Amino acid sequence: MGMLQEFKEFAVKGNVIDLAVGVIIGGAFGKIVDSVVSDLIMPVVGMVFGKLDFSNLFLVLGQVPEGTAHTLDALRKAGVPVFAYGSFITVAVNFFILAFIIFIMIQQINRLKREAPAEPEAPAETPEDVQLLREIRDSLKR
Repeated sequence: MGMLQEFKEFAVKGNVIDLAVGVIIGGAFGKIVDSVVSDLIMPVVGMVFGKLDFSNLFLVLGQVPEGTAHTLDALRKAGVPVFAYGSFITVAVNFFILAFIIFIMIQQINRLKREAPAEPEAPAETPEDVQLLREIRDSLKR
């Protein structure tokens, strides 16, 4: 029973919940970045480099069965080993775009932190009884 209680305390700590929320948002953000790369950036890059589609760049490493189309999906479905370096290029571009976006976000957050310095706390008001004792002390010194 003790281990279950410890796990419960661990699981409901703020850091664990924050981490779970971060992972969920990160997954969704990754999908957005993947769409930006595959749907917006890669077509432009492909157009500049002669309409290349990086996701379909590969080298065939085995025998291709008769009648199999020479596309990455068809070769994979046929069980032909392929060296899909185009997929790697796409994932690497996704990573660099995601890293750049996160860099910009952190840079802006840090800028906002520098612009809004924390206001110094006002000193706590002295309790009335302490104030009265100080007045008595000062009057006795005179």
